[in-house]
Amino acid sequence: MFTGIIESTGTLKSITEVGGDVRLVIESDDLDFSDVKLGDSIASNGVCLTVVDMDSNSYAVDVSRETLAKTAMNNWQQGDTLNLEKAMLPTTRFGGHMVSGHVDGVGTVEVMTEDARSIYIEISIPEALKKYAATKGSITVDGISLTTNLVKDNIICLNIIPHTAEVTNIARHWKVGGPVNIEVDLIARYLERLTAVAAD
Repeated sequence: MFTGIIESTGTLKSITEVGGDVRLVIESDDLDFSDVKLGDSIASNGVCLTVVDMDSNSYAVDVSRETLAKTAMNNWQQGDTLNLEKAMLPTTRFGGHMVSGHVDGVGTVEVMTEDARSIYIEISIPEALKKYAATKGSITVDGISLTTNLVKDNIICLNIIPHTAEVTNIARHWKVGGPVNIEVDLIARYLERLTAVAAD
C-alpha cells in the first residue's frame, strides 16, 4: 500500500529483455535505501514493483508482459525520470490517499500550460474509468496523489503547485500527447462493487 506522496525521483538506467519479460534497473541518489530489502515493493511511476536485486543507490525489478500491456511502461526509455515511493509502514503519516500501485489504465496528457505559478493539466482517461473520477476527488497519476479540479466527460483537470512539480517528474517528463499511468480511487472502486453485490 502507498499514499501517492512521492519520496524521490529516479532514473531508468537499463531495460533488458529476460525470457520474454523485462528487467529494469532504476537508480536514485535521493531515495533512502537503508530500510529496503529484497522482496520489498517500490511504486515506480505508480506501478507496484518488487525489488529483486539492489545496491546502495539502485534496484532491479522484473516486469511481466501483463504489466507491460496494462501500463505506460512500453513507452519508458533508458534515461527517463520516474516517481518513486516505498511501500508505507503502519507508522507512516498518511499524506495522500490510499494507493495500491495497481494501474487501472493509461491516460494521455492533452493540455499542459502555465497558470500563474502552477501548471494546468488536462488528461484524458479511458472511457471505462471516467465513472470513478469526481470533481475534487482523488486520483493517482504516475504514482502521484492528485486532486481533480474538474471532470469533463473523460477529461480530468489538474493544477500542479510548484512544490509538486519540483519533487516529481511532471515538469521534466510529462508532455502533451504523452502517456501516464492512472489508478482510480480505491474507495470508489469498492463502493461500486458493494453496490453491485447488494443489488443482486
